[in-house]
Amino acid sequence: MKVEVWSDVVCPWCYIGKRRFERALAELDPSIAVEVEFKPFQLDPTAKPGTTQPVIEAYAKKFGGPERAEQIIDNITGVAAAEGLDFHMDKAVRANTRLAHRLIALALETGGRQAQAAMKEHLMLAYFVEGRNVGDPAELADLAAELGHDRQQILAFLESNDGVVELEAELALADELGITAVPTYVIDGRWSIPGAQDSETFKTVLTNLAAKASAG
Repeated sequence: MKVEVWSDVVCPWCYIGKRRFERALAELDPSIAVEVEFKPFQLDPTAKPGTTQPVIEAYAKKFGGPERAEQIIDNITGVAAAEGLDFHMDKAVRANTRLAHRLIALALETGGRQAQAAMKEHLMLAYFVEGRNVGDPAELADLAAELGHDRQQILAFLESNDGVVELEAELALADELGITAVPTYVIDGRWSIPGAQDSETFKTVLTNLAAKASAG
């Protein structure tokens, strides 16, 4: 069973959903094999490359002012804490995520799904916990180096056009598939699970789909 996870590294519910999905996978019957691959989606495709904005400002603009933004951030932070995630969204800076998605795709291409998962986790932690700029090529090269990648090679890749066409094709595919919100989990290209469902829901759906595939 292949699960394609459409998500963005600056999406809090994508990180929360990631933890819940991981718990579900850990609790699945060992006979159910699941391959996970991360796919790109941009929460804010209009974000200008090379610029940043404090998350609280972005939320205030989107949700109707600073007070409402603080309420939303407090709620998200509490939900994340219940999943073992120590969000510090007061430090987070919103940025264009095209470079981050190219780096995640490169990790898959050069190291496989395990390397891609490690990169995805590292970038989300950097954004939500450490307040690092995931839209800056130098910062991304540093983050990749922390996982053992060659910093200069990563920087050269990010400063080139390598992977740009492939990224745009995948972003267009998300649109074709009707994915308008993330996270969205697409199973074997046929079924989808929208949102950061609780781990029991993920587990139940995956178990039922595996049984359906075996019977059919």
